[in-house]
Amino acid sequence: MGKYPTSPLAPAAFPALPVIDGVRFATVEAGVRYKGRRDVMLALLDEGSVMAGVFTRSATRAAPVLDCQAKIGLDGSGPAAIVVNSGNANAFTGKNGVTATKAVTRAAAEALGLDEGRVFTSSTGVIGEPLPHERVTAKLGELKEALDPGKIEEAARAIMTTDTFPKGASAEVMVDGKTVKIAGIAKGSGMIAPDMATMLVYVFTDAVVERSVLQDMLSTLTDVTFNCITVDSDTSTSDTLLMGATGTSGARVTAESTAFIDALRGVMLDLAHQVVKDGEGATKFVEVHVSGAASDADAKTHAMAIANSPLIKTAIAGEDPNWGRVVMAIGKSGAAADRDLLSIRFGDVLVAENGWVSPDYREEQGAALMKQQEITISVDLGLGGGTATVWTCDLTHGYISINADYRS
Repeated sequence: MGKYPTSPLAPAAFPALPVIDGVRFATVEAGVRYKGRRDVMLALLDEGSVMAGVFTRSATRAAPVLDCQAKIGLDGSGPAAIVVNSGNANAFTGKNGVTATKAVTRAAAEALGLDEGRVFTSSTGVIGEPLPHERVTAKLGELKEALDPGKIEEAARAIMTTDTFPKGASAEVMVDGKTVKIAGIAKGSGMIAPDMATMLVYVFTDAVVERSVLQDMLSTLTDVTFNCITVDSDTSTSDTLLMGATGTSGARVTAESTAFIDALRGVMLDLAHQVVKDGEGATKFVEVHVSGAASDADAKTHAMAIANSPLIKTAIAGEDPNWGRVVMAIGKSGAAADRDLLSIRFGDVLVAENGWVSPDYREEQGAALMKQQEITISVDLGLGGGTATVWTCDLTHGYISINADYRS
């Protein structure tokens, strides 16, 4: 389907996601930018649903993001809709962006019989080109007729841009003796260095949960999932994470429902990892773990410095165990570090310690590890109890090729 070859890190197939009672999906080919593929998705949540969301902190965020932010904090449990188009980000288009967003939300509210304040939209794709919103609104009747609870995979495919595979994840958990289901989809491949949210992500559950509780969970879990990945250090104008809870299971989730929180974290982390594995041109999935930092914040600063370093990412692409570049990244991060206290490991192999290469390290050990598709880089600063784990990918010629002709 895609213009680009499927990532070598892609899962074998799209997972079998459970049907979430109270939410239905539809997709359509609207020709927003792409020809011959579905590029608009509609999700409709039934009466009684509550919504939560997390959004990019970009200073140049798109009109749909601003519209969602204005609505997401409002209490409400009526039907809700999410309308997403790919191919055009509806970002940096002046008043046209607001006009287009309003046109879509108004038309969707009328077509579906909803309060316009319960219609959320997202747009993803090229920045700076006016969204041909009439191509979206013209298809709302067709979308309404096609709604089906089993079409979540179609929805995942319709929101793709440079993605090479659709992304989905799910979990089931027992709450008060009842089964609660969670299912989510995401798109993302490039322009990935989230700052509060990431890419486009839509998660649904049939749990009964208060909006404020759901919002707190989502915000907290975003910091340890989507905010811990990076492909290219660039934060999008359009990053949006929306979650809807339909309440149809009858199982009540509270802030103390640890089993549900763990399951939701698992779904979000799975989706976040899939985004990294579909990083533009990626051939390696890399976990960076930092321990022994002066604080958790310092640990994350060091981890992101390593994960975002073009020198480290290209070395990984070339399967070169150049541990000196890890030393460089730690030194430049701005967080506290002591050269003579830190240690570095590739996988379980100790590479450097006490300010120099480990006497037992052999270059062929590191070279062998770098040939693996999944690589772990661990650093201990020896300063305190701060820890952080982030995930990234390598930087290959494929990234340049994709982004050099993205608008063509």
